Amino acid sequence: MSVMKSIKGGVTASKGFRAAAVFAGIKASNKGRDDMALVASEVPAVGAGVFTTNRVKAAPVRVSRAHLRAPHACAVLLNSGNANACTGPCGISAAKKLAVATADVLDCGLRRVLVCSTGRIGVPLPVEKMVSKLPELAARLSAKNGGAAARAIMTSDTFVKEYAVEVKASGGTFRLGGMAKGAGMIDPNMATMLCVVTTDAKISKGTLQNALHTAVERTFNRITVDGDMSTNDTVLALANGASGGVSIKAGSADHQLFADALHEVCLKLAHMIVEDGEGVSKFVTVQVRGASSLQAARKVAEAVANSTLVKCAWAGNDPNWGRILDAAGYCGVRIREELVDIYYDGVAAVRGGTAAPTPKQQLVAAVSGKRFTVTIDLHQGRAFYTVYTTDLTEKYVELNLSE
Repeated sequence: MSVMKSIKGGVTASKGFRAAAVFAGIKASNKGRDDMALVASEVPAVGAGVFTTNRVKAAPVRVSRAHLRAPHACAVLLNSGNANACTGPCGISAAKKLAVATADVLDCGLRRVLVCSTGRIGVPLPVEKMVSKLPELAARLSAKNGGAAARAIMTSDTFVKEYAVEVKASGGTFRLGGMAKGAGMIDPNMATMLCVVTTDAKISKGTLQNALHTAVERTFNRITVDGDMSTNDTVLALANGASGGVSIKAGSADHQLFADALHEVCLKLAHMIVEDGEGVSKFVTVQVRGASSLQAARKVAEAVANSTLVKCAWAGNDPNWGRILDAAGYCGVRIREELVDIYYDGVAAVRGGTAAPTPKQQLVAAVSGKRFTVTIDLHQGRAFYTVYTTDLTEKYVELNLSE
């Protein structure tokens, strides 16, 4: 019998967490859809975070990274419609002002508030308008509003992204759930995404940070839609220990259960981001095996997953393996062409660097599905890497002609 099961509730599935959403009119073209969200713990929690590796970092990224140095966290304030990125000292001031105002309405310390933003880059944040909405936002906090919060952080997303699990551990039962947003400007490391994960397990700050870093590396760092990295990528985790008896000790059996649960939630949310990629019609898993090193496997996988030519071929249901082999060849990894095999859903397209004797219609059938796997075997070692990606359609171009 499985010790982990999927449950409803998203970011508020864990005990002691509440969420809320409100309309602030942050973006002028937004006609009434909630654009501010708040996730709060009823008791002090420990926090962890992983942020964009882009050298151009948004103000909320800088402020939240600094606040995470504090021993505890109590809340995350998020907004859509404005990234508060490339806004200079005024952007930092705005992010800090929001943290101060949120701390005031929640009656908690300033450094216990984390902030996240997503939207257009280079536009000043309408901070006064947002601050005026904080009392109403706080008044709406409820364990039933996880879905509303997840909806409020959407930008070009077409559906709400939330997932939660319940786990039976040696000390009792704990829950772990989360919400995310993301659809375009998606590329490792992470994506144009925000994610908040909550758990009612008791765990130390350091152990939580290590677990989150590992989970992100194996999930959000393995997705790509268009090869563009954002200025605002943020994944935050809060653990408040409200489950009671469950205490996660590093190296214990329960620690592995916790790591598995965190990976499951992050992976589900990461897959949702890829599935909701702007204008996409296919979810593609690119697997590279037989590489000489993990770094080599990753480079090949990402080169194939980000190749415009490859992605366009997939959009046209064309199993053009020549483009795949070409991408593997130019990514900077030493490969031996005559050793490479390529498969579509297990159907051989290439054997030893040349066309396999497989009828083309079989390959066309494989690539015509909404979901399929491309496996590239380099036959040079044992390293393995997986990236989750999409095709590239005319719709993507249409969606990105302007904001």
